[in-house]
Amino acid sequence: MHDSRRPLALFFAAAALALALLGVAAPADARHSRRESQGSDTRQDGRGFTYYVLSLSWSPSYCASARPRAGDQPCGGARPYDFVVHGLWPQFDRGWPEDCAARGGASVSDGQIERMLDLMPSRDLIRHEWQKHGTCSGLSQKDYFEEADEAYHSIKIPTQYASLSRELTVDPAEVRSQFAMANPKVGEQEFVVECSGNGRYLSEVHACLTKDLAGRACNREEQAHQCRSNAVVMRPVR
Repeated sequence: MHDSRRPLALFFAAAALALALLGVAAPADARHSRRESQGSDTRQDGRGFTYYVLSLSWSPSYCASARPRAGDQPCGGARPYDFVVHGLWPQFDRGWPEDCAARGGASVSDGQIERMLDLMPSRDLIRHEWQKHGTCSGLSQKDYFEEADEAYHSIKIPTQYASLSRELTVDPAEVRSQFAMANPKVGEQEFVVECSGNGRYLSEVHACLTKDLAGRACNREEQAHQCRSNAVVMRPVR
């Protein structure tokens, strides 16, 4: 007599095997994807990154966006801000680490925040940058922020963009050239100019630096953020 249960049993057995195989493969695929974008687990503690990106934010564009928080000094204080430090970001040749385990924890002391406010004039930003990027530098909190300070002062802002008193329309390629001219040890390929508002406004300038804070070429991922507009507006400093 034909047993109608046998095909059904075989079907469920095959389905169970397929699910088991998927259960084994999925975590491996996820780990592989994470390695490609952020590096292996041994590189998440700051020992294996390749170089830094120093991100300089053009404060007037930031303040004109919907992102500012109450109390952000560039937008509410009496002092006019132009280029400020957005962050110092450890990078791999492909991808980047983030939110790594921190020596001393992820919180930032009030004293450290006070010391950084001239360069990164937002308490929330300082806390965020340490937790997301600084913890991946392999440095103590104090040393990381000192490194950010040194990186900022290693890059000279072209004089025509400092304390800009009127709206200026610029070619992003020209801005990159001007930064390279002002910093002879850092070539054009080491700078990336970013824009916002559908390419209408200059938002940031990134400098790619070695661990010794010398210029080096940006990787393809960073170069992909190069502003493609021919003309962007630099909003004036208040």
